[in-house]
Amino acid sequence: MSHPTSQSLVLEEFGTLPRLVERPVPEPRPGHTLVRMKSAAVSHLDLNVVDGKFGILPDLPSIPGTAGSGTVVASDVHPEGSLVLLRGKALGMRRDGAWSEYALVPDAAVEAVPEGTDPAMACCYFSPAGTAWASVHAVADVQPGERVLVTGAAGAVGALTVQVAARAGAEVIGVVGRPAKLPHVPAPAKVVLAADLSADAVGGPVDVVIDTVGGPVLRDSLPLVRPRGRVALVGYTAGREFTVDLADFLLADVSLLPVNLMTRGKEVAADTRRMLGDLTSGELTLPIEHHRIDGLAEAVARLRSGEAIGKVVLDLA
Repeated sequence: MSHPTSQSLVLEEFGTLPRLVERPVPEPRPGHTLVRMKSAAVSHLDLNVVDGKFGILPDLPSIPGTAGSGTVVASDVHPEGSLVLLRGKALGMRRDGAWSEYALVPDAAVEAVPEGTDPAMACCYFSPAGTAWASVHAVADVQPGERVLVTGAAGAVGALTVQVAARAGAEVIGVVGRPAKLPHVPAPAKVVLAADLSADAVGGPVDVVIDTVGGPVLRDSLPLVRPRGRVALVGYTAGREFTVDLADFLLADVSLLPVNLMTRGKEVAADTRRMLGDLTSGELTLPIEHHRIDGLAEAVARLRSGEAIGKVVLDLA
């Protein structure tokens, strides 16, 4: 009797895109939950793993995908048929991830999601929402009345950071890299093109920069921060490196603060889950682009080029 199979995106060589193949549906086993996947996020973290440029990499062949959502097929812990979020426990890094029609993952990598949640939102909200919350509150400690500059403000993390900072009572300036993204920065941020970034363009010194893109945009943002101000470093899609004149940097007296959701996930989990309710109700917004499992190449191209708006998600159902 033949074993049932499902489609999976399998990474066979770092630096190439995963290949869509038929694989046997995993067999349930103790301590693990089998999930019929509905949606999986495609993130810059996933692409770093696919490119072989992240600090944690799988043995190949492997199924990427660090976050996904679906319904429980078999589990000793989670109710059958319930919608769940898969993340953590090195999913898509040390072990097979979410880019597959079925996923067998440790019970501890499975979280219940409120009934009625859109599976695409369920699979992709935690990273941008958690990063936004950690950046504004845990790391930069934004106070009411402060001026906060957010780079990559039309991206998933940037757009939510704009909204979280505004909720904290800050005056927010959103920076984007291309004119087409100007309309996608959430209100009430003032919007500036990265090419025009200057003290005049942003209306004077800022108290905080939350930088989601790195590279030259980070370099150009630093001189805009007041002495004793803070810069929270979130991402590096515009470049993994930047140079700084140490003498000028010491005179500026600005704190550079890394935001690592992997180490802060538990710390911000409760606040992040509360944000899911606001995202479901529309009080907070997170745009999502949908792609089929056989459309990974287009999804990756849009993410790499910066054309994608918000989160990129594979529809697996």
